[in-house]
Amino acid sequence: MAVEFKHVTLDHGLDIIAEVNPDAHTSAVGFFVKAGSRDETGDVMGVSHFLEHMMFKGTERRTAADVNREFDEIGANYNASTSQEVTNYYAHVLPEYMERAIDLWTDLLRPTLRDDDFNMEKNVILEEIGMYADRPFWVAYEDAMERYFGSHPLNYRVLGTNESIAALKRDQMMAYFEQRYSPDNMVASLSGNIDFDKCVAQIAEATKAWKPSRVTRDYTAPKAEAGDATITRDNVKMHYMVGLCPGPSTQDDSRYAAAVLAHVLGDSEGSRLYWKLIDPGLADEAELSHYGFDKTGTFMFYASCDAAKGEQVESIMHEVLDNAADELEAGEVERAVSKIAMDMMLRSEKPAGRMMALGGQWLYMGEYQPLETELQRVRAITVDDLRALLAAYPLKPRSVVRLTPGDAT
Repeated sequence: MAVEFKHVTLDHGLDIIAEVNPDAHTSAVGFFVKAGSRDETGDVMGVSHFLEHMMFKGTERRTAADVNREFDEIGANYNASTSQEVTNYYAHVLPEYMERAIDLWTDLLRPTLRDDDFNMEKNVILEEIGMYADRPFWVAYEDAMERYFGSHPLNYRVLGTNESIAALKRDQMMAYFEQRYSPDNMVASLSGNIDFDKCVAQIAEATKAWKPSRVTRDYTAPKAEAGDATITRDNVKMHYMVGLCPGPSTQDDSRYAAAVLAHVLGDSEGSRLYWKLIDPGLADEAELSHYGFDKTGTFMFYASCDAAKGEQVESIMHEVLDNAADELEAGEVERAVSKIAMDMMLRSEKPAGRMMALGGQWLYMGEYQPLETELQRVRAITVDDLRALLAAYPLKPRSVVRLTPGDAT
């Protein structure tokens, strides 16, 4: 049977979307909240990610132990994640357990936020911040984001800082929750072998007491500026380079060309950076990626290498970016398109993959695009499209941060 798209908006504003596939052997459900570090203020930096952790600490109906036990009982593949702009919660289950999965998430999304749980989990968050502080790429990446976005809230760290988390109060988290976790700021996404009407009825009943907040997002555009900074650390053994420059937003149609360009220049295998830096042994890693955000976007380039080769690697990196438009060939574009199409197909073969794609589409654009349409958009990209993209986004200005050993200034 053909896959069928369905959509309902409940009275309090919650959008419920689904791709119903009766031939699928599994089902997936996810709740997407337009809440991330971009939506915070400096005094509560990290609250979105902290709040994600608190969702698993219990409700009026369940303890934290109940949550883990019940997900295990239905054999769910479940998790949650927080980014700069989205927090999502999802479960992939057998069709007969969809009702229990929905019951779990609709309950967990209204947590008690008990003081004892809050204070205990705060220590976990601080440990996580410390763990990431020992990862050289992460150190360079966070510094690059802060410098590139400046005073724009996209510069906020998803995990927060030791200072912001230590100072955060439970009541501040509750205020943020009540504002951002409103039904009109969320999307429920379903996919696979499901009874859509039954799911809608269950979600409507479970969320009937949820109140809309009519919260909005600040869309002030960031001001991208060129920059250059070096961080030295005695405990770092390699040279790391992270750079950012303007790129298309998630809503921009040129995002398809941006994805292809990123593969042509900086895929982990077979790209220009691969052949110029990794294959000859100059760098361990060298990549270019496109990151679309809500009404803005960036390209990020990254390399790691022996400290003695840092200057040479950076010079080649800039040379590849500078010459991107001049050296484009149809063959490399076609290879990149094939890779992207293959990746899209693989992600979409499971209901969980389609659920994630649908939730992101609707949260950012409020529209549905079948997989076939997305594939057509990618397969239609040509060399001329990449040249037009580079005319609009010439991979400049670049803001670069490098992290290098203390004795390799």
